[in-house]
Amino acid sequence: MKRIVLFLATNVAIMVVLGITVHLLGLNRFMAGGQLNLTMLLAFSAVLGFGGSFISLMMSKTIAKWSTGAKVIEQPRNPTEQWLFQTVDQLARRANIPMPQVAIYEGAPNAFATGPSKSNSLVAVSTGLLQSMSREEAEAVLAHEVAHVANGDMVTLTLIQGVVNTFVFFLARVVGFLVDQFLRKDDSESSGQGMGYFITVIIMEITLGILASIIVMYFSRQREYRADAGAARLMGNKQPMISALRRLGGIQAGELPGTMAASGISGKGGVMALFSSHPPIEQRIAALQQA
Repeated sequence: MKRIVLFLATNVAIMVVLGITVHLLGLNRFMAGGQLNLTMLLAFSAVLGFGGSFISLMMSKTIAKWSTGAKVIEQPRNPTEQWLFQTVDQLARRANIPMPQVAIYEGAPNAFATGPSKSNSLVAVSTGLLQSMSREEAEAVLAHEVAHVANGDMVTLTLIQGVVNTFVFFLARVVGFLVDQFLRKDDSESSGQGMGYFITVIIMEITLGILASIIVMYFSRQREYRADAGAARLMGNKQPMISALRRLGGIQAGELPGTMAASGISGKGGVMALFSSHPPIEQRIAALQQA
């Protein structure tokens, strides 16, 4: 329940901020006098498309901590936290990036990396993963997450999400305008947008949003292959990562909140593979073996 409330509150807050922004900039007046200003519409779409993505990115660490209950290790209190802290520090040094914040949370096996930049990132691991894996396998998982940070994957995916969101908003309103004009071509006295516009925009945003998700998830799967290869380089040996993936394939990975799913070490596959943020474990192992 807490996750649902947080998700809804965050998205409502983002939409309010973006709504106020486009109003103050006057970008919501892209349709005036029965004409469509494509330049203003593109600017309107870009603010909504990129704005939501970047606000979410800026808030990603805070949202991750709230939604998973992850506790940042400021000062290690036991041998496990000491090992975790030192391991991430060593991996970050090898990857030539600033030390990320390190966190641990209660839950089934999983781990994730998030944050707005390489110098402001978070690597978190669940107690379930630490308990179900050997130290070498757990280190490989941490190396995978550090590789995500080193590759700038959080920013890259945000940019891709922003681009596709922009085109969804833009194309939906262009098609909505054209459909509305067609439906009201014999009504010379009407002004403003008709129901045809609003209904078409809703339908197009849903349809194009589904296609956009396929594109974003494709890039998400590609970054998982790169992070696996990056983990092998940081470890100096690809076998620990292969062993960690095999272990993940044999256990029930913990499910992360919706906004965090693409950041985890493992995700869902199956018949909805096009919408999966992670490739099947078998394909990741095969790619790593052939690398």
